[in-house]
Amino acid sequence: MEIDRRTFLTLAGAAALAPGAAFADDALFLGARMNGGGYEVAVIDAAGQDRLVLPVEERGHSFAIDAPRRRAVAFARSPGRYAVAFDIDGKSKPVPIIAAEGRHFFGHGIFSPDGRLMFASESAYEAGHGVTGVYVVGDGYRRIGEFETGGIGPHEIVLMPDGRTACVANGGILTHPDYDRVKLNLGTMKPSLTYIDLASDEIAETVTLAPELHQLSIRHLTIDAAGAVWFGCQFEGDPSDRPPLVGRHRRGAPPELFPGPRETLRALENYVGSLAIDHAGEIIATSSPRGGIIAFWDAATGRHLGDRHLADGCGVAPLAPSHVLATSGRGAISDLEATAERQIRPESASAPAWDNHLRRI
Repeated sequence: MEIDRRTFLTLAGAAALAPGAAFADDALFLGARMNGGGYEVAVIDAAGQDRLVLPVEERGHSFAIDAPRRRAVAFARSPGRYAVAFDIDGKSKPVPIIAAEGRHFFGHGIFSPDGRLMFASESAYEAGHGVTGVYVVGDGYRRIGEFETGGIGPHEIVLMPDGRTACVANGGILTHPDYDRVKLNLGTMKPSLTYIDLASDEIAETVTLAPELHQLSIRHLTIDAAGAVWFGCQFEGDPSDRPPLVGRHRRGAPPELFPGPRETLRALENYVGSLAIDHAGEIIATSSPRGGIIAFWDAATGRHLGDRHLADGCGVAPLAPSHVLATSGRGAISDLEATAERQIRPESASAPAWDNHLRRI
């Protein structure tokens, strides 16, 4: 949907600090949500209290975060035409970012370690291939170019521990803004992971799944303490099939897939909506809002550790060793680990409905 620029600019200038908010050095989290019939992004603390609320024009998805410099970019849900950059502490006016002609955002991005550049996953939708847009932060997020991601439908992008390589999940699904969220190529999908050297824009490594898994769309990523990339998938094939949805990739090696127990695989309903690593980098949480389940995995072995149930739960972010903070589309906020849980905010029809991703700042 074409954005109403005037409305967007008005909303983008309306960021509000929560009354009495005092920004101590405690853990803060960033999520998109619907509240009172409108869309917004919010910074909350570990108690679920609002620290900053920013109204936005359309449904949000995820974020690029520059934690050292206390700033972030919120992206619209794909295929989205807008993003907005803002100060996490609400100290400056938000900056709107409109997608370039012939491009749309896919909801994810990263900052360079020095904070000078921001990279966004995008689609060159007429040509039908994925690109990463490059933006100069200090020049009003001016777009200075792009490089190809080596696949179709780039979704989440993460920065590897070396600080110079990006890993991109090419979901393999072709979409076009004229057709909303219709998937145009399910029969010929070819998802992949690509590692791109950000200094040279060259693809350093490409990883694909086995041919019989070509409809297993690789969508979301996180990195464990050993530097391995964990990925979560969404299956676009026969709904009665149950392929593994969670995997790990170590550079230079084939990807590994972990099905977990049959009942867990069935409960995920062929859909992983978000991943997070715990604060120690040793336990992976994978969420399925369709199944209302958060599954936990040992990062060293791929062993399934347990499941927690959270209706319409999708947002997960590192909270503490073995713990993640989780949010739901029904307003719940919970502290979860593989075998225990603590409810922070109960499900409520009047509470904000959280979208797919929750990110720790």
